[in-house]
Amino acid sequence: MVKGIGSTELIIIAIILLILFGGRKLPELGRGLGESIRELKKSMKNK
Repeated sequence: MVKGIGSTELIIIAIILLILFGGRKLPELGRGLGESIRELKKSMKNK
């Protein structure tokens, strides 16, 4: 069965992302992800 993601899993994911992309790239990635989500919601709203 699939369970929700807990705080431990989120911390592990954050550490892996920090190692892979470094501290300088994370804000850019977050901003890009936020814009993508906004565009998706906007396009779904217009249907």
